[in-house]
Amino acid sequence: MGIRYNAPFVLTFTFFCIIVMGMGEATGGVSTRQFFTLHPLFTYQDPLSYVRLVSHSLGHANWEHLGSNLAYILLIGPILEEKYGSKNLFVMSLVTALITGILNNFLYPSFLLGASGIVFMMILLGSFTNVKDGGIPLTFILVLALFLGQEVLSAFEENNISEFAHVVGGVCGSFFGFAQNARMGSSA
Repeated sequence: MGIRYNAPFVLTFTFFCIIVMGMGEATGGVSTRQFFTLHPLFTYQDPLSYVRLVSHSLGHANWEHLGSNLAYILLIGPILEEKYGSKNLFVMSLVTALITGILNNFLYPSFLLGASGIVFMMILLGSFTNVKDGGIPLTFILVLALFLGQEVLSAFEENNISEFAHVVGGVCGSFFGFAQNARMGSSA
């Protein structure tokens, strides 16, 4: 009996986020702004612009921002990783970060950092974890109304939160939930 690395993707992602936050603190935020923040102007000739489309999910504004995202990731992530597998959860998180980055640059060109899109993907995906015979889970409908409804209402407030990233993450989680469960249902 001992400590087990029970959710490889979730734990590795968590440790990367903590390391990136520590590097940001050590460099006065320079490393976070340079490598882990999506910039509003996408420069096609700059390789870092492409990297930031995904790496923004590892950067956070401060320890509180990081802690709130990791609380959800560490709570929901291991359950999802057990159901869908480490590789699938990694791919879903990568795709969510990429879609969020691309859409943010095209629709709302602004600075973006944090794992909130991945958090909302996990929240919506989590409502599919006990689907056995297809259909739309009532938990999904309630979570969708609660979390995304709140984000739409918050979008009209003046703050530094990207409700857009939350909504995109939720849409990705919904898509992945339906797609993964359809695939798992057809293979059963």
